[in-house]
Amino acid sequence: MKYYFSLYMSREDFMPYYTGQLSTVVTRATNGQNIQFPAMHLRKFMTNTGIKGAFCLETDNNKFISLKKI
Repeated sequence: MKYYFSLYMSREDFMPYYTGQLSTVVTRATNGQNIQFPAMHLRKFMTNTGIKGAFCLETDNNKFISLKKI
């Protein structure tokens, strides 16, 4: 299953996720579904200003497969 969503988080807002204080991100996909996934998968998208962009989360039987910036 593929879920598409946009995410905008400042560097300060993302730091608790980056450091592991918070482990799960919950957001809403473009189809209206709430999705939840481990925050560690967003670390590679972190910039000096935070995380900003459109993403595609792919799962199989609710198991994480990939997260790509689109």
